[in-house]
Amino acid sequence: MAIKAALIITGISIALLVTYGIDVAVGGGTGQGFLQFDHKIRGIALGGPAMILPIIGFFISRKESSKPLGVMLLVAGILIIVGGAVVISMPPSAEAASTGRNAIAESVPLIGVGAFIIGLGIVKIRK
Repeated sequence: MAIKAALIITGISIALLVTYGIDVAVGGGTGQGFLQFDHKIRGIALGGPAMILPIIGFFISRKESSKPLGVMLLVAGILIIVGGAVVISMPPSAEAASTGRNAIAESVPLIGVGAFIIGLGIVKIRK
């Protein structure tokens, strides 16, 4: 039962990450995508839960082995790292320049969380 819940939770996370990525791609880095959220609301509503849910999924099923869950954790971690890398590679917007936002300072925690989730996926596959 715990594996089923963990798979669902991690699937929701992957869906949130894909939606986040598509919204940013549609907006072309301007901050407005098809969801009409600015970058801050998008990060809180889509990004935050997408980073927390896989970790919850791993820990509620920590005593059981599941290769599908491990693969889903790997996918979620890779998507988070790719998102962080895209933020680093994008040229700074006018808003970012005026507010003093630092893309590297915002992306390093994303890459760290993504690497942690990948590590959880590897542990889940090896069990």
